Amino acid sequence: MERHIAFTRLRNFRDLGGYVGFGGRAVRWGRLYRSDALSKMDDEDWGRFLELGVRTVIDLRYPFEIARRGRVRERDGLAYHNLSVEHRPYRQAELGPEVATGPFLAGKYAEVAQDGVVELRQALDVIVAAENAPVVFHCASGKDRTGVLAALVLTLLEVPDEVIVEDFALTELATAGLVADITAQMGVPPVWPGYGRAPAEVMALFLAWAREQHGSLRGYAEQRLGIDDAYVTRLRANLLEP
Repeated sequence: MERHIAFTRLRNFRDLGGYVGFGGRAVRWGRLYRSDALSKMDDEDWGRFLELGVRTVIDLRYPFEIARRGRVRERDGLAYHNLSVEHRPYRQAELGPEVATGPFLAGKYAEVAQDGVVELRQALDVIVAAENAPVVFHCASGKDRTGVLAALVLTLLEVPDEVIVEDFALTELATAGLVADITAQMGVPPVWPGYGRAPAEVMALFLAWAREQHGSLRGYAEQRLGIDDAYVTRLRANLLEP
């Protein structure tokens, strides 16, 4: 099975299958995907997307981003949920080169974890309710807000932290395309050298924050999102191989 799924316009569409979690059981392939903004798809991409059989889309962007850039195409049988997990807007492309990528982004992820409690829980609820039907969640680049949700899900599936960090860093393979996209939108390249980057340090620092504040990211999910053992059992039944 392939983790990176090739599209013409999408830069960062990945299958979260294959990672080994609880009890040595692997995450099912073709059940949970992460992506950059699905509104970028052209007709060829849309056809490829439909072949995946996705039945649920979770859009983690702000409503104003959707108003500017659009959303995934509507289709009978495709459920769409806009759950804006980030509450403090900022413009990454315009940050100065003095801003250190790792600490800055990890701090933003901590903000999402604190501000987006309601929406993160709702996103997990949508994933649980989907049962065996494929789900994709995304933000603009498929890296930051998407990375926080991916880390949460993989943590609850008991995928090791080092694997979660490795999965996050795979966005580095999409960086050039993400920079090209923002350059086309703005007419000039981003000022910030960290734009579109996903160094492992970012996710490692975020997980360290969760350990410091809550004992672990699982502890965060229990304490802030109200996730209990029964909930985790349902999630694992849906997403892990038997």
